[in-house]
Amino acid sequence: MLIRSWDRGDEAEWRDWLAAGRDFGLLAANGGPGHGPVLVPTHFLLDQDAGEILLHLATPNPIWAALRADPQVTLSVTDDYVFAPGHWRGEPGTPTSYYASVQFACTAEIVEDAAGKAAILNRQLAHFQPETPEVRVVPGAEPFGPLLTGLRGLRLTVREVRAKFKYDDKKPAAAQFAIAGLLAERGQGLDPGARTQLLRRNARRGDGPAPVRAERAGRSGRSGRSGPAAADRGGCPAG
Repeated sequence: MLIRSWDRGDEAEWRDWLAAGRDFGLLAANGGPGHGPVLVPTHFLLDQDAGEILLHLATPNPIWAALRADPQVTLSVTDDYVFAPGHWRGEPGTPTSYYASVQFACTAEIVEDAAGKAAILNRQLAHFQPETPEVRVVPGAEPFGPLLTGLRGLRLTVREVRAKFKYDDKKPAAAQFAIAGLLAERGQGLDPGARTQLLRRNARRGDGPAPVRAERAGRSGRSGRSGPAAADRGGCPAG
């Protein structure tokens, strides 16, 4: 993805953003000659200390053949996205999209042994389902052990992280801050989450409001609207 100097996210920023409950993304593997990429929506577990991402997928998933041919993959997480109308943004009135996105460039290792798959599943259960610590996968033991043949594990070693927080940071700080009020007034779809990110980015400039706590917005009332693409001049409508 295109990342301009004014919307690049630093490591502390993207780590905090993901830690606020963003653990579902799109895994992309290279397809064979004449085919597009294989895209798999999936939950994942990021082990930041180990620099790896853990997940599992069903055995019939088409991604396995792609990974054996080329283990280089990208895992992308995008959230807090909204459409910003041109009349919100001053002259020349160019609309744009606001969004936050983190992309992990990784090398994939397929885990096929029962013990390895159980270890990945148990770590995911501890993360996603901590309220049931007694529920664990033991190879060969009921109820989940016999089901291990129906899936494979994936260990992704992170090679590079690219983060983008596109919230009009190139605009004057006052203009950027004013748009937060328009997002609050509209209040639909992901507007609350986008407003949180916009205010946080504005506060980092030193002339905005006090920093706001990063949090996930509700998912009700998503807007399906999209805006026209345009050249990136001043307001950064593209990218």
